[in-house]
Amino acid sequence: MSKSKIWLSSPHMGGNEQQYVNEAFATNWVAPLGPNVTGFESDLEQYLGNTHAVAALSSGTAALHLALILAGVKAGDEVICQSMTFSASANPIVYLGATPIFVDSEPTTWNICPVALENALVDRIAKGKKPKAIIAVHLYGMPFQVDAIVALAKKYEVPLIEDSAEALGSHYNGKFCGTFGDFGVLSFNGNKIITTSGGGALVCSSQTVKEKTVFLATQARDQAPHYEHSHIGYNYRLSNICAGIGRGQMEVLNAHIQKRREMHEFYVNLFADKKGISVLCEPSASYFSNHWLSAIIVNPEFNNGKSREDLRLALEKENIESRPLWKPMHLQPVFQEAPYYGNTVAEDLFVKGLCLPSGSNLTDEDRERIAAVINTF
Repeated sequence: MSKSKIWLSSPHMGGNEQQYVNEAFATNWVAPLGPNVTGFESDLEQYLGNTHAVAALSSGTAALHLALILAGVKAGDEVICQSMTFSASANPIVYLGATPIFVDSEPTTWNICPVALENALVDRIAKGKKPKAIIAVHLYGMPFQVDAIVALAKKYEVPLIEDSAEALGSHYNGKFCGTFGDFGVLSFNGNKIITTSGGGALVCSSQTVKEKTVFLATQARDQAPHYEHSHIGYNYRLSNICAGIGRGQMEVLNAHIQKRREMHEFYVNLFADKKGISVLCEPSASYFSNHWLSAIIVNPEFNNGKSREDLRLALEKENIESRPLWKPMHLQPVFQEAPYYGNTVAEDLFVKGLCLPSGSNLTDEDRERIAAVINTF
């Protein structure tokens, strides 16, 4: 009999999601507006400290697309983007006819390198193409070097967009990821720390910016009794059904974060006596990661030449999902013409890095199976 699949990060329902969804059906609020949408936005605003306004949208990608539009990005412009990320961080740049400028990571948080970022800013400005925005990612829930990146965005007066798709609940010096930049992007895809099945949100600096976001996300209809349009709009609003799932998930968000952090501790302990394996950990007490995904670096020279791919295959053989780190964007065929600034940190991470099962719904039995494969390996 084949063993049950242990997933990298599967959806984890809390119990009350169905109640909110049933209310939406009972009251016939099944459109992309309604009490769940408003309530979900309010839940998120409250969670983030009531300092920002939140617009609930159909995906994190939609949120990033609208953030770029609101930052004034147009065809022919340039946008700096962390190279070590999922393609959804970069694709919306191309939607707008702009060019992504990719920047390397630094080895402590695996996020955008301040030195390479400044080199990119200085060089693009010298070439007469001042970037219109910077997209920095909190990879796997680990906050980027906030002080340095925010300082550079201010110094060169370039809007900062935080891709916090993987980092809801993570914080730096007690302030939540998604609230440091001009915009913050959240994702509620099925594999995230909480889910709305599909969905996302844009964290906005003010209620006015939120209203502009919602306007663009609902086909940019001007105030008129008929359909009048003076801007190009999008169909990007979150449905009231999906928002109902989100409301139920908000009730268990902190519990899910705690479970993910416990999984991270499990790996820290599991690899403590194993040479050549390093676990991605917070560099100091200022950082608090939700540890959406726990990730390791496998150094073959300490492991009889065995690589992260060998470990991935050993886990796969036991029906346990693991995955290489994101392949850097500057190495992707679709972005091969894009400029790149930095060294080989992101490339090295990709070659040696592996994401391990991290879900908040993993059991003791699952952990025993994972540990058995790793110890044998």
